[in-house]
Amino acid sequence: MAAEFLGECMRLDKYLKVSRIIKRRTVANEACDAGKIEVNGKVQRASYDVKIGDKITVNMGSASRTYQVVEVSEHALKEDAAKMYKMI
Repeated sequence: MAAEFLGECMRLDKYLKVSRIIKRRTVANEACDAGKIEVNGKVQRASYDVKIGDKITVNMGSASRTYQVVEVSEHALKEDAAKMYKMI
């Protein structure tokens, strides 16, 4: 996949951690395994490749939040992490 080489794709669990939607990658991985993470309306595994434009829904407890992927970056400072997505 050409987009992978351009850095426009990232594993779902890693994206959730780098963007700080979920604090730890292991917690993100467990949430994916438990079926609490949906991408574009479908439950996805931690290995799913997140792309710009994807809509990620996180169902934790009674709360459900949806985010749209705006940027995919290997590293993000705490101040810049929120720029990787926008809440819908």
